[in-house]
Amino acid sequence: MDVLSDVLKVVKLHGALYHNAEFSAPWSVLSPNACKLAPYLAPDSHVIIYHFLTDGRASVRTLDGERMDLVAGDIVVFPHGDPHLVGNGSMPAPINDPDDISQIFSHGLKLWKLGGGGEVSRFICGFMACDPQLCQMFLGGLPRFFKVNIREGGSGQWLEDSIRFSVDHADDGLPGGQALIAKLSEVLFVETLRAYLAQLPAEQTGWMAAAHDPEVSKVLTLMHNKPCRPWTIASLAKEAGLSRSVLAERFRHYLGEPPMSYLTKWRLRVGAQMLGSTNYSVAQVAAEVGYESEAAFNRAFKREFAEPPARYRNQSRAARSKPIKAEKALKRSGSTRVERPFSFDLQPARG
Repeated sequence: MDVLSDVLKVVKLHGALYHNAEFSAPWSVLSPNACKLAPYLAPDSHVIIYHFLTDGRASVRTLDGERMDLVAGDIVVFPHGDPHLVGNGSMPAPINDPDDISQIFSHGLKLWKLGGGGEVSRFICGFMACDPQLCQMFLGGLPRFFKVNIREGGSGQWLEDSIRFSVDHADDGLPGGQALIAKLSEVLFVETLRAYLAQLPAEQTGWMAAAHDPEVSKVLTLMHNKPCRPWTIASLAKEAGLSRSVLAERFRHYLGEPPMSYLTKWRLRVGAQMLGSTNYSVAQVAAEVGYESEAAFNRAFKREFAEPPARYRNQSRAARSKPIKAEKALKRSGSTRVERPFSFDLQPARG
């Protein structure tokens, strides 16, 4: 049973590498909140930002001062999209200049060199986008940011070499290049999650810790594989080989809620995703996620999302039909080319 794989199939992560940088100390980079980047990267999605340091050293710091040092091979992930600073050296104050957005968008994966001429740090940056409702489940309990070193795993060097080669040849014009980079970005992110999962301390709570627990992960797998089954606490406990009391206690320990409450939220979030991405009727969606009647689904959905399913579907479709801000910015600048955006505001070292 691999509950992480099961969830990722439903969440349908998609992403890309969007920045290839060589910075020389001193330098500093500001990444704004991911909700400000989402219209440029993946509209109507939750955006997870990550930075892969391939050479040199650096540090990351949230705007309230929480700091982490990075060495070559480290990947730092911001699962909730918190704004943050990345840099090395005296950390000059970054400039936030939205007027440069059209230039940033057109740069693609060409190497960007910047800084004061000192120690060199090289980064490849990427993002993952996912449904904002579904991803809340598996991102729950994750810290504001965390790091793993990909070079410590057996597949790390192969993955790093593949990414480096693809980035260096991104402008060769060969067919399938963008698709390959997107897939490598997804593999890199999943490998990072796997490494993080393997190193979780015993006292950790949250969804990832629950997925790491052999007993709770069985129950999560049952829920995610077959949300339409008429599960009860008794049937879940029987399938997983647990007593009802142990199941309830362990679920509360890791996830802070009873199993049936979690199942209800998952069903409704899957239903919301289906409303926005399929042409199924509300009754069909209700049946797919385990509700015996459309009326029962409507009531539960409105309690969770504060609006009925039909209105939610209409608003979701309207949001997706809006033009992407990036396209507007590039059209105003006279460009017709929309590349993967570079989402940071950068400042060369001063003085």
